[in-house]
Amino acid sequence: MSTTKRRRILGIIATDSTFERTEHRGREAWLGKCLHCNAHLLVGLDGEPISRATIEHIVPQTAGGTNALPNLGLACARCNQGKGSRHDPHYHRDPRVRELVERLLARRRERWRDPDGEDTE
Repeated sequence: MSTTKRRRILGIIATDSTFERTEHRGREAWLGKCLHCNAHLLVGLDGEPISRATIEHIVPQTAGGTNALPNLGLACARCNQGKGSRHDPHYHRDPRVRELVERLLARRRERWRDPDGEDTE
């Protein structure tokens, strides 16, 4: 995995209140939840996924989404793959997809924590 992706994952973890430091098989790691299904995700302290954690672009890049942290979350590979195949540049025309994107954005806002360690409300 590239250094850029690992840094991006660590940025997501720093701003997602579901992630906490833990020990996994004698190794320090981050334990959090999938943005979609709340399944446990494990990521090494270096940003390398231990479980099948993947970067989730809530608003897809093909639809104008960016790599800004509020638009990113971590999802299990199964959930991310399932969502990814339904998006296209015209996602805003499909009310079901718009609803999914809005729900994920709201969930990301609910989980948001200040990267300095203070939760925001």
